[in-house]
Amino acid sequence: MITLLARLFIKNNKEYSSKKVRQSYGVMCGVLGIFLNVLLFCIKYFAGILSGSIAITADAFNNLSDAGSSIVTAVGFKVSAQKPDIAHPFGHGRLEYISGLIVSLIILLVGIELLKSSISKIITPTEIDLSSTAFVVLIISIAVKSYMAFYNSRIGRKLGSSAMRAAAKDSISDCLATGAVLISMLITYYTGLNTDGYFGLLVALFVLFTGYTSVRDTMSPLLGQPPDSEFVRGIKETVLAHPEVVGIHDLIVHDYGPGRQMISLHAEVPAEADILAVHDVIDNIEKEIHNKFGCTAVIHMDPILTSDPKTLETKELVTALIADIDSRITIHDFRIVTGPTHTNVIFDIVVPYDIKKPEAAIKEEISEKVRKADATLFTVIEIDRENA
Repeated sequence: MITLLARLFIKNNKEYSSKKVRQSYGVMCGVLGIFLNVLLFCIKYFAGILSGSIAITADAFNNLSDAGSSIVTAVGFKVSAQKPDIAHPFGHGRLEYISGLIVSLIILLVGIELLKSSISKIITPTEIDLSSTAFVVLIISIAVKSYMAFYNSRIGRKLGSSAMRAAAKDSISDCLATGAVLISMLITYYTGLNTDGYFGLLVALFVLFTGYTSVRDTMSPLLGQPPDSEFVRGIKETVLAHPEVVGIHDLIVHDYGPGRQMISLHAEVPAEADILAVHDVIDNIEKEIHNKFGCTAVIHMDPILTSDPKTLETKELVTALIADIDSRITIHDFRIVTGPTHTNVIFDIVVPYDIKKPEAAIKEEISEKVRKADATLFTVIEIDRENA
């Protein structure tokens, strides 16, 4: 169904990187989710009233909250696609993350309410009317929710949307919740044991767990998660493919919403090169990154000596000594200042966050190794942090 709707209502529906196509998919999936969830709510609510099952009734209200989640998702996609303005110069893309967070919080609220009703049902159980209508309704519900989980997950993966992935998780939890209700009814039908409240409790715990993981996943981009390693590797390979650039460091990815990245980095270039010619190369690299990855790039040029034998020899020595400490530590902005009695060796190192050793201890260890190798070398070190 979703593929047919995309062909009918979304122009160039395969261009998933397009902001307009992205918005159209988000709104379309949100509207379809509203329709299907309201339909399921009506069917399951009346089935719950007729059968007297608190689990079916609770599941019905879960679908009603899902309809609200679909509204949030659709509105989030619509608003996030608005163009930048004076108050929001980098656009409104992060609203998609916020809509995903709201959906996740709704999942948690549903889990809490289901937990309360299930405990009440365990304390004061009531007889359940096991009608064939209730069984059919639950099977239909599982089928519909499975389809919703499929299309939200599939399109969310193609769009890289945390909001749609949250909606998919919600649908999966609904499938399992409804499946648990169906199993409890079958147990009651064949054994006479009233397990409605206990299965409702299991479902509530699962929904709470799903809500927790969904909140965690949608909070990460808002707080500032590490960029995708393949994306970072692609940026580095693109920049270093130009012979005028001998190294890069201080690569930072700023995330202003899905498909709205801005990057900044320092490109090391030979100090002896024609500055105007190298600047032209840097401009072309920025354009290449924009065309290839769809993000704005700001590149700062760092001139380094590439022909001074003393500098190159000292850098090679220091690099080898640092590799002995931890091969993941990298070095950049290397330069030396030579005096009559000693030489200052000035450089920055990049230390992964998972190296827990205090920065002062790292500096001291490097300095001591350098002094042992050459007593005339004095280090001046700055430490940057990044993911390994």
